[in-house]
Amino acid sequence: MPDAVAPAEPRLPSRLYRWLVLLFISLAMFGNYYVYDCISPLADVLKAQLGFSDSSIGLLQAIYSFPNIVMVLVGGIIIDRVGTKRSTLLFGVICFLGAAITAWPNLPLFAPLAAGVRGLGSVFGFEVESQVLASMVAGRLVFGLGAESLIVAVTTAIARWFKGKELSFAFGMNLTIARLGSFAALNSPSWASGSYEHWRGPLLISVGFATFCVVGALLYWVLESRAEQRYALGSAGATDKVRFREIFDFGTSYWFIVALCITFYSGIFPFQTFAVKFFMEAHGASRETAGFLSSMLTLFAMIGTPAFGYLVDRVGRRSLFMMFGSMLLIPVYLMMAYTQISLYVPMAMMGVAFSLIPAVMWPSVAYVVGESKLGTAYGLMTMIQNIGLFAFNLLIGWANDTWGASASNPAGYTPGMWMFSTLGFAGLLFAFLLRRSESGPRAHGLETITVQRA
Repeated sequence: MPDAVAPAEPRLPSRLYRWLVLLFISLAMFGNYYVYDCISPLADVLKAQLGFSDSSIGLLQAIYSFPNIVMVLVGGIIIDRVGTKRSTLLFGVICFLGAAITAWPNLPLFAPLAAGVRGLGSVFGFEVESQVLASMVAGRLVFGLGAESLIVAVTTAIARWFKGKELSFAFGMNLTIARLGSFAALNSPSWASGSYEHWRGPLLISVGFATFCVVGALLYWVLESRAEQRYALGSAGATDKVRFREIFDFGTSYWFIVALCITFYSGIFPFQTFAVKFFMEAHGASRETAGFLSSMLTLFAMIGTPAFGYLVDRVGRRSLFMMFGSMLLIPVYLMMAYTQISLYVPMAMMGVAFSLIPAVMWPSVAYVVGESKLGTAYGLMTMIQNIGLFAFNLLIGWANDTWGASASNPAGYTPGMWMFSTLGFAGLLFAFLLRRSESGPRAHGLETITVQRA
């Protein structure tokens, strides 16, 4: 009887193929991040030309998060069901539509959306001052509907394509490319200064960048479809049955990561909404300098995030790194509020935190949650994150208006600075609790697993 023949090893995509996948899905994130950050350098122009209040500008950012309080969890489940390539393209198209609606708020085609936003405002207690604002808010709502779910889809795709030794580094590279979009948006007062003569100019540029959301998703679709025919891919993006009750099965370590996520991002992005305006009015910076100061977060992150991802893969101690990043956020806002120290110092400190925590936090979910439930886990995490972003964007706008934050009253920004500093302390607390949880008998290896590269 002849000897049994061992089954052939499954063919796997080459390293080059995997990094091409990463590049194309990161292009979608690049466009996504640009559109999100295009409002901050435009804030004072919107106030001057359209009569928007700080509360209105806060609403433009807050409404981005509103649909994702529910939708992003649904998006995570959709990703688990239909796969990452289909969901990435779907959400990329929605991002483009949202950017287009925001740039052309006066088109009669969008009037029903504006009416819907005004009705939503009457139900949830936020005021929409004009028809133009209502249409722009509708555009940002549509954009948010696609953007956060796109992030979940891309995050899930990376966890599928990059397992083990390359995971944290791949996350870091994705964030680096994505943040190039933020860097370009926040520095647009320099390279696109002429467009700021009218409020619509920067928004039209954002529509151009939004095309990357669609193009990147299409290219990723082509590569993954080809790979499914030729290679043995993992089964991420497909589960036997996803039940809502599964969210209660995630352990305490996952929930501490989620709590850190909401405090960290609530302390960063709502500040960024008014950062350019704050630097101009409270510290006398030019629009170009203020834009660059704000973009320092992304500049640091583009370099630091993959570097920290690589470091964490080598040494472990993930929750300890998250504690350090949270600790950095506590003093930076008070330094800007009460001292005349160069703004480059606190922004550099914030940049290190902004590089470090996401590089460690998002890959950590893959250590504490099973692969088949990653879409749901990331979706739930992003959903809760968006509750914080929605609430704190509205809160900082209200605080600035209540205390009269302006060039003539820079002290009006101080209550907001205290709010953000407190969020940094809360993040430190949750990172400490995570470390304690992962030092016990139910640890998932978050602190101990390392990758020794050849």
